[in-house]
Amino acid sequence: MEDICELCWRYPVKTTEHHLIPKQHGGVHGPTAQLCSPCHRQIHALFSNQELARFYNRLERIQDHPDMKNYLKWIRKQDPAKRITTRKANRRK
Repeated sequence: MEDICELCWRYPVKTTEHHLIPKQHGGVHGPTAQLCSPCHRQIHALFSNQELARFYNRLERIQDHPDMKNYLKWIRKQDPAKRITTRKANRRK
């Protein structure tokens, strides 16, 4: 199914369901967002599940992180059909 990514607003893109509170931290039935695969991978490359559960559990907070702001500025210029690779953040390695 092709849709709009709720984080970068690119379309048409295939989206995946992102649990704003990770399932392992009680978010099984919690709020979710429809994200394109590159944005979904970028979130998990930047933040641990513990960080996502404790603070980055709303799209606005994720968008406000400086590294994510830079990523979003870049990704919005990319063709939605382009394959995007993701690298884990140095602080997560």
